[in-house]
Amino acid sequence: MKEFENIKSIIRLGQYQALHAANYYLLRVYWQVGGYISYQLTNKNWGAKIVDNLAEWLKADDIALKGFDRRSLYRMKEFYETWSNEEIVLIALKTLPKQITSDGSANFQNIDYKDVVIVESANPQLQHNTNIIENEIVGSVTPQLADMPAFLQKITWTHHLELLKGTTSNEEKIFYIGLAIKEKYTVRELRRQIESSLFERQMLSKSMFLAAHPQKDKINTIFKDTYIAEFLSLPEPHSEKELHKQLIAKMKDFILELGKDFIFIASEFKVQVGTHDYFIDLLFYHRDLQCLVAFELKTKAFKPEHLDKMDFYLDALDRDVKKQAENPSIGILLCKTKDTEVVEYALSRSLSPAMVAKYETQMPDKKLLQQKIHELAESGYFGFK
Repeated sequence: MKEFENIKSIIRLGQYQALHAANYYLLRVYWQVGGYISYQLTNKNWGAKIVDNLAEWLKADDIALKGFDRRSLYRMKEFYETWSNEEIVLIALKTLPKQITSDGSANFQNIDYKDVVIVESANPQLQHNTNIIENEIVGSVTPQLADMPAFLQKITWTHHLELLKGTTSNEEKIFYIGLAIKEKYTVRELRRQIESSLFERQMLSKSMFLAAHPQKDKINTIFKDTYIAEFLSLPEPHSEKELHKQLIAKMKDFILELGKDFIFIASEFKVQVGTHDYFIDLLFYHRDLQCLVAFELKTKAFKPEHLDKMDFYLDALDRDVKKQAENPSIGILLCKTKDTEVVEYALSRSLSPAMVAKYETQMPDKKLLQQKIHELAESGYFGFK
């Protein structure tokens, strides 16, 4: 009944607002506690031992106060010191999309409920007490306490802990927080992307799309040179049929690696040319690029003749499947290995937007990737040293 649906909508909206408010107040508490401790330690009003004493005192004084042990207090300090730094905030505001850095409401489809403490923010007495604490306690002791950037509230505290534990540079933190907000990552998904060195792999990716494409500027931020498929249970060696079957079985994990804007359409998608039927291994649609994306799987090294088949498939898709308002289709040859020089030579002759990428079934060595980035940066590869 419509009346019942209205009631359900009111309940859902209230729950969402409660979660949004709760996450904001929870992060603000951690921000202010972290700022308070940072100020006291920086100005040498406290020694490190006092933080230990504080943790013990909080535990003994109020058993209802959970999550304020020594380690957690230092994480709050790190949270504050990281994001109160003017340099990182300016980089974030410059590089992240405006819809992420705006004050707009967060989307908490994947919020971790264990982080949530419901706050009756509409209660006038509560708001009065909050103002007293902020103005008379926090404000007087830490007058330099920075405002918490609005985009931080768009993920949960557990997400922030993953960022603090798993990242080092400012650029890496900004990359992952932007991605977590945009892709609405769960904590597990964010952890997986950090562990798979997505930032480093994206930095090292080299655009192999030599043919013109209306969305060429976006392509290099979406596709990768190497895709990590540690979630596959594959023997070595394995066949294309086995690879295909495992990717279908683990499609949710595969789309996490590809990016959540990818929509799976079909396996062995049939295109008909003349009286002959041909089958594309995997066909996707990309929402942002607004085009079809065809994947061909190769469990051997890349060979130039693989591109001829891909060109044929892309032409068939554009002629018979693509809608008029959509952009030209893109092809990905996913190979076990590839020789970069051979790939560049082959693609320079291709007229279709195609890319040759490789897949790996084990997590990459993060330190090796970071060293490679450092070496390339020193050589001026990224346009700076």
